[in-house]
Amino acid sequence: MINSYIRAIEYYFPNNKEYNDPEDRMTKKIGIEVKNIASADEFASDLAVAAATKLFASSNVDPTEIDFIIYCTQSPDYYLPTTACLIQDRLGLSTTCGALDINLGCSGYVYGLSLAKGLIESGSAQNVLFLTSDTYSKYINPKDRSVKLLFGDAASATIISASKNPQNGQIGPFTFGTDGKGANNLIVYGGGLRERITSESSIEEEDEFGNIRSRSNLYMNGSEIFNFAMKQVPNAVNGLLKKTNETIEDFDYFVFHQANQYMLESLRRKMKIPNDKFSIEFSDCGNTVSSSIPIALIRDYKSGKIKNGDKVLLVGFGVGYSWGVGSVVLNMQ
Repeated sequence: MINSYIRAIEYYFPNNKEYNDPEDRMTKKIGIEVKNIASADEFASDLAVAAATKLFASSNVDPTEIDFIIYCTQSPDYYLPTTACLIQDRLGLSTTCGALDINLGCSGYVYGLSLAKGLIESGSAQNVLFLTSDTYSKYINPKDRSVKLLFGDAASATIISASKNPQNGQIGPFTFGTDGKGANNLIVYGGGLRERITSESSIEEEDEFGNIRSRSNLYMNGSEIFNFAMKQVPNAVNGLLKKTNETIEDFDYFVFHQANQYMLESLRRKMKIPNDKFSIEFSDCGNTVSSSIPIALIRDYKSGKIKNGDKVLLVGFGVGYSWGVGSVVLNMQ
């Protein structure tokens, strides 16, 4: 029987930093002090390539082993071709390597792990390079505090490999959910084929809270996103626990999408998760969208909060609305 497991994780931040005012009331609420921001000529695929290069250098994974790339982004280089194809070429990977993009945000890491597991355990791949990368900063109007204080740019690279020994670690099971009725609460209206960029796309408007944005900027209804998370995330976690006949106590650690301090602490308290088993890893990088879970996971692993053999619950949720819950048993190099 073929088993899949997380073999190694790395991440990459762009060099530019943007600081939130530590005395600002909102900064204290969200717990984000610093974000990393891509430069004008630096794009999500560049960050992803840097993360992959860093992973190959820091682990014993040889690029020739990779036979599939999954690239999760909402900041693609082009409408087409698929950015994963461009990354395959830039990394010099084999032309027998499969490659695809998935357009998901904060639930993307959980979804991508599930896809990698399916490819490996069906025998379609042996070593999947799973990349996440976003540059939300390029969508953000600097006069819109509702999103400017939150989002940072980043990329992650994960190797998921095949094994015939379950002791090497495990991925899954998973549960997923979608509610497209919430799409308008976190969206960039302008830029796709339904609403192409025109001269009107850059017209700025001010909302009731003094935030300024245009149709080509990122819009977020923070209160609605919070309400969604508080209702749906506990339901989603309970759905997986019911599916596997487990309880919160059966898990050694919990890595939720690293949205912000207020939201995560509210969820932790509501779900009665012990503080010392709950990841908080975003004060120096912000909300990094699909990269937030792997960044927190490897940071907590390297700091000793998680060790090999631990059973970790991963929870992604956000734009879409989209959510996914899955478990992993770690055995990283």
